[in-house]
Amino acid sequence: MTRTVLESKTKTVVIGFDEPFCVIGERINPTGRKKLAAELEAGNFSTVEKDALEQVACGAMVLDINAGVVYNSNPDPNLTEPPLMTSMVQLVQGLVDVPLCIDSSVPGALKAGLEAAEGRPLLNSVTGEEERLELVLPLVKKYNVPVVAISNDDTGISEDPDVRFEVAKKIVQRAADFGIPAHDIVVDPLVMPIGAMATAGQQVFALVKRLREELGVNTTCGASNISFGLPNRHGINAAFLPMAISAGMTSAIMNPVRQVEMEAIRAANLLMNHDPNGGEWIRFSKVLEAVEGGMTFAEASAAQSSAASGRRGGRRARA
Repeated sequence: MTRTVLESKTKTVVIGFDEPFCVIGERINPTGRKKLAAELEAGNFSTVEKDALEQVACGAMVLDINAGVVYNSNPDPNLTEPPLMTSMVQLVQGLVDVPLCIDSSVPGALKAGLEAAEGRPLLNSVTGEEERLELVLPLVKKYNVPVVAISNDDTGISEDPDVRFEVAKKIVQRAADFGIPAHDIVVDPLVMPIGAMATAGQQVFALVKRLREELGVNTTCGASNISFGLPNRHGINAAFLPMAISAGMTSAIMNPVRQVEMEAIRAANLLMNHDPNGGEWIRFSKVLEAVEGGMTFAEASAAQSSAASGRRGGRRARA
């Protein structure tokens, strides 16, 4: 079975067909967040700290870090993103123990993130564009890391799922030329908004199944894309994610603080037999009960983790 291995200094996360669905927290990204962008330009990382801790407490297994700020004082991202990425990676991995996803369109920022990261991060991303392939794949090979492969190329994003499959196939083949195995390619087949394309859900489910069966690759997506422009987006996302998991999708870049969506994922893990004996589902239910009793989600999650560690320790002591 395909296994994509990610590592922090102390923790290993495996993305795979027979593994629990991998939640990649998306919040550390200034795109569309004016307050965060202004803070980062001013050297203020308080929101980054909050987002890192909160996302992990809510169930994120990997954290995406994007340093894509367009500074008012210096609009050249090739100069501003690499040092900012270094600072953000060092900060976040000092706060949490989960693996990281280094996310940038600037090759220099990708390299800076890879150099600062401990363990084996996920690189986000490469596309089928020739220039991008030539810039990113050597980094993937040099640092021996897995990479997100986005299914668009020099012609743009196709609405035809067969075209997006061929782009993914091209990236996998080009990666092989660099000695990069298919199990280190995590394909993003590009989820289209259901509000603009009625067949978007059906398309991505079929495409994920094909990517798994024909290319043997793991998959990911920007989960909230499916509901863009529609009301009650979290309800749509919560329905979409288990259906995508059932089709074979193995990870998503998403907001783990939205607990209706996390509840749907945990239920899907249980139903897909990726949560042996329902341990994680039961733990999550106890966290929700504690939250209803007045605790914050972070407090409740920490308390349940501590209790679980105590029970494991007790069993070892009696053995």
